[in-house]
This record gives sequence, structure tokens and C-alpha cells, in this order.
Amino acid sequence: MTIGLLGKKIGMTQLFLADGLVEMVTAVEAGPCVVTQVKTKAKDGYEAVQLGFSEARRLTKPMEGHLRRTGKFRYLREMPASDIGAVQVGDKVDVNLFHPGDLVDIIGVSKGRGFAGGVKRHHFKGGPKTHGQSDRQRAPGSIGSGTTPGRVIKGLRMAGHMGNHRVTVRNLEVVQVDAERNLLLLRGGLPGAKESLVLIRQAKKTLRRVQS
Repeated sequence: MTIGLLGKKIGMTQLFLADGLVEMVTAVEAGPCVVTQVKTKAKDGYEAVQLGFSEARRLTKPMEGHLRRTGKFRYLREMPASDIGAVQVGDKVDVNLFHPGDLVDIIGVSKGRGFAGGVKRHHFKGGPKTHGQSDRQRAPGSIGSGTTPGRVIKGLRMAGHMGNHRVTVRNLEVVQVDAERNLLLLRGGLPGAKESLVLIRQAKKTLRRVQS
């Protein structure tokens, strides 16, 4: 079976645990997903399972042909499977793949902030606020020396496009599973805006938790 599934970020809420403590969690509508294609080494050169999630209103002709046996899906993503031979086109994957206490990795796209300056993008302090400096409050300052090297070094932190990047948050704990509503409650926050697509997979690099 696949090691993960696709979902939609709903938003954050709080959950009262059995001991009375309040836990901040993020609700994710996880699946159900349908296997739309199984890729093998013999045919494709690698092994993977393609999952479809969220019904689409319309598709292009090539996509209609590709999904003619499984239905119309808005999102298609590939992921590995623990046993590729046991997976068939049309199989369904839902939240029962996970259980409370499991650790998962969440992959999403961070919120896009457009063009941002150095103060907002890199948390620069800004220039002096007094002594005649009337226009230096949010300026980046010097970006390099004159003679040597006489150019701006690559990778220098400057103003530019902020956000809208692929982000992976590792080792989030599954607090609760609601199979009837296809919901996962995960401890902590997730990347992306509400209603955005997230990929949920079993944690690859499990960290040892330190008891406080």
C-alpha cells in the first residue's frame, strides 16, 4: 500500500485531551484518494503510485483518457508504495492508513507574500532612525565592497519574491483520526493557506522525543 495520501488543509483548532490539557491541532481533510496509475520498473523505469484527489469539474481530452477508468480528479501526485505488487488501479486510500500516535511528514506550498523588502523577508533591522537619516528605516544597507570583489556576491539576502515555496514539515504527531469525516488532527501548524493541497506521508526521519 502507499505510504501516504493527499489532503486539504482546513485550519487550526484546539482539542481537549483525556487528561484535561488543551492541544493546538490542524485539521486536514485527508483523502479519500484513488490509485489512478501504477508505475513499474519494467515499463516506466521506477516504481511509484499515482493518486487522484478532489473531484474536478472539467478535464482536458488527454486527462479524460488517462482517468477514464477511475473518475475525474483535480490533483494527481506520485508517491512510493511499501508493496507495489499489491496495488491496483482503482484502489482507494483513506485516513485509516494512519493511527493516533503516528509521526507524519507534511508537504505543502507556503503562503505567497509577493515582492517583499529585506525587513519583512529576512528580518533585517533597518538603518538608523536619527542623525539626519530620513529615508534609511527599511533600507538594506551596503550590499558589497567597491574594489574587491567589486560585485554583488551571489546568494546575498536582498528584497525579492517571498513565500510560495515547497515546504516540508517533519515528524508531526497524529493526535486523532476521524474516519467518518476523513479528518486527521495533527499537532502543530502546517504550511500553506486554508483549502490548500498538502501531501501526507509516513515520517522518513523519525526523531527521538525528549521527555520533559
